[in-house]
Amino acid sequence: MSDVVTGEAVRLELPAATFASRAVSGAIDLAARLALLVLALVALSELGAVLDEAAAAALSLVLLVAAFVGVPVLEESLSRGRSLGKRAMGLRAVRDDGGPVRFRHALVRGLVGFVELVVLFGVPALLCSLVSERGKRLGDVAAGTYVVRERGAGPAGPPAQMPPQLAAWAAAADLGRLPDGLALAVRQFLGRAPTMNPAARRSMGLDLARALAPHVSPAAPVGTDPEAFLAAVLAERRRRDLQRLAREQDLRRRLSDVDSVEHALRRAGPTS
Repeated sequence: MSDVVTGEAVRLELPAATFASRAVSGAIDLAARLALLVLALVALSELGAVLDEAAAAALSLVLLVAAFVGVPVLEESLSRGRSLGKRAMGLRAVRDDGGPVRFRHALVRGLVGFVELVVLFGVPALLCSLVSERGKRLGDVAAGTYVVRERGAGPAGPPAQMPPQLAAWAAAADLGRLPDGLALAVRQFLGRAPTMNPAARRSMGLDLARALAPHVSPAAPVGTDPEAFLAAVLAERRRRDLQRLAREQDLRRRLSDVDSVEHALRRAGPTS
């Protein structure tokens, strides 16, 4: 699991990717997708004799969208935000709160990216990245994501620990989806709390607990310390993220085992 970015285990202070590294990453992705599209079009040309002109044009459009939208969406969804170019440059797309991108984030990035990068030749992406503090393109703004530099980053900070007295309550609680900015603020507060002025620490913890409370049901037990409440929510979200990722990995392993068995049976052929 160490190579998987999870909702609460991802580093908080990963630096945003530079424009140059994103440009090189994008160029690698573009070259790979163009090569894939050319191969698909060559294969399509072999079917020219059996397809009329309208069908060939429609299929060409489908291949274009598949190469520049379908492939990037699947790539980032399955690899938790790492395309071929990002892998080469040590980059990863993450949510604004530092968590992993999911299918809906990848879909928005892919759809908007097709327009701003392919249709409009990257001009909107360039202008947006120049004025964005994190170097975001329009697809990142729409999806609530940004690209970070993983390679060479410092070690991750320790995750929030579950207060023992709140473990039973947190396990049964309904934790709604937290706004990205709030989740990031809570995690940063917990990481920096030991070094803060006691009065400021208490005040900020109370403010964050009040902002977090509407997203959690039922409410924490009466008399719960605000900082313990914040830690319990983040620790439980991380535990559930890890469980979900473990289930996904187990499902992929089982499917892989089934494919291997079916392949072996096909190779063996019919038996007497």
